[in-house]
Amino acid sequence: MQLVIAGLSKTYANGVKALDNVSLTIPTGMFGLLGPNGAGKSTLMRTLATLQEADSGTAMLGDIDVLKQKHEVRKVLGYLPQEFGVYPRVSAYQMLDHIALLKGVIHNGERKALVEALLQKVNLWEHRKRRIAGFSGGMKQRFGIAQSLIGEPKLIIVDEPTAGLDPGERNRFYNLLTEIGENVVVILSTHIVQDVQELCSNMAIINKGRLLFAGAPNDALAEVKGRIWEKSIAKGELEAHSAKYRVISNKLISGRPSIHIFSEQHPQDGFTAAEPSLEDVFFSHIHGALETAAA
Repeated sequence: MQLVIAGLSKTYANGVKALDNVSLTIPTGMFGLLGPNGAGKSTLMRTLATLQEADSGTAMLGDIDVLKQKHEVRKVLGYLPQEFGVYPRVSAYQMLDHIALLKGVIHNGERKALVEALLQKVNLWEHRKRRIAGFSGGMKQRFGIAQSLIGEPKLIIVDEPTAGLDPGERNRFYNLLTEIGENVVVILSTHIVQDVQELCSNMAIINKGRLLFAGAPNDALAEVKGRIWEKSIAKGELEAHSAKYRVISNKLISGRPSIHIFSEQHPQDGFTAAEPSLEDVFFSHIHGALETAAA
C-alpha cells in the first residue's frame, strides 16, 4: 500500500497559495512532513483526511481515489489532528466506545474487546474511568492515537503530535508511533526536526506550499555534507556575519551565539566544518540556500 499524490494545489480565497503543485509518493511506514508554521502542511493533511477540497491534482491510496471517494477513504483512515475536542464529562473508555460505535463496530462484545485492547496498547487502561478533559497533554495524544486505530486503518495522519509534550511523554509517543508504522502508511506532519530524525525512514520538506525535498533522511544529509560551517561569535557580531555569510541558523551555547552557515567553500574567518544534521538540511532548504546553489 502506498499513497501517490500528483500535482495537488490549493489557493484560499484570500490569495494564499497553500499547496503549489505538490507531488509525493509515500510508502508504508513512517513518513515525516517537515515545514515551518504556515508552510502548507496542515492544508495537505486536511485534504488527505477528506476535510477540505483541493483545487486540482490527484491523490490515490492504493486503488482508492482520495479526492473523489471520500467515504471509502474514511473507512481506512485514522486521523489525529493537532487539536481535538472532547466531551468534558466523558471518560476515556466511554469516549472510545462511542467512537468505535460511530465507526461501525456495532456488536457489544466485539466493541468491548477492541476498546480494552486499544486502551492497553496506548497504556491508558488504568486511567480508563478518568475524564479525558483531565488528561495531561501526552495522555490526550495517546488517546488520540487509540481512536485513530479503530477500524484497522491503512492510512494514519498525525498533525504536530509532540508540540507541548515533556521529554518523557515525547519518548513514549515516539515508541508508540514506531510500532504503529510497521504495517500502515503513517504521515507525521511537524515543524520539529527531531521528530522526523527519530522516527522516519522517508521525509519531505515543504514551505510556502512548495515541495522542496522528498527522499530518505540520509539522502537529505548528503545534500549538505561539506557545505555547513559553524562558528561561535559574540552577540554583537551576529548582524555583521549575517550580512557577509548565508547564515542558516543560530543558537546560544553558554551564552554565546553559535552560527551555522551554508557555503560551497571553506569560508575561513574562524569557521570549522560542522557535521550536518537534519536541522541544517531543513534550514538550508527553508532559507533557499540549496536552491541558490543549484541555480
